[in-house]
Amino acid sequence: MKKTVLTFGLIAGVMISVLMDSSLLLANKIGSGHSMLLGYTIMVASFLLIYFGIRSYRDNNLDGQISFGRAFACGILIALITTVCYVATWEILYFNFMPHFMDGYFAAQIHKVQSSGLDPATTAAKVAEIQHSQELYQNPFVNMAYTFIEPLPVGLLITLISAAVLRRKASVESGAASTVMTN
Repeated sequence: MKKTVLTFGLIAGVMISVLMDSSLLLANKIGSGHSMLLGYTIMVASFLLIYFGIRSYRDNNLDGQISFGRAFACGILIALITTVCYVATWEILYFNFMPHFMDGYFAAQIHKVQSSGLDPATTAAKVAEIQHSQELYQNPFVNMAYTFIEPLPVGLLITLISAAVLRRKASVESGAASTVMTN
């Protein structure tokens, strides 16, 4: 399983990293709503390699049979490798090339709270909370944690679906046929 997981995980990791890099060039031009949609589309496209990885492992290593548990293990490992590549790429980009990328996001969140019509005390508390999150985001470990939980649920969902679709048990007939042939 190790070879399949590494191969498909690294291919998906390179794919998600390259596509994320490319999409960041468009982020300011297409707006935050479309940028988020594009980002999750990239994640889904990259995580589709989980399906192909599980299928490859089943067909090439397990004679076309795989349990849900083994398929899930294979898929989640591919998802984890892909997610680690995503996080590593973001950390390099953010801290070396785009340290102010999230400032617009946090400013938009503050503007949204300030224009929501809440009472001044509640508004001040929510703005302070957003500003605290912005400060925390500058810590590489917090940044990694936030970034890690961004694509992982998508990978988990695709892993669950793929494992359910691709599971295949040995048929009773093939077991009976091999028993008849050996007698």
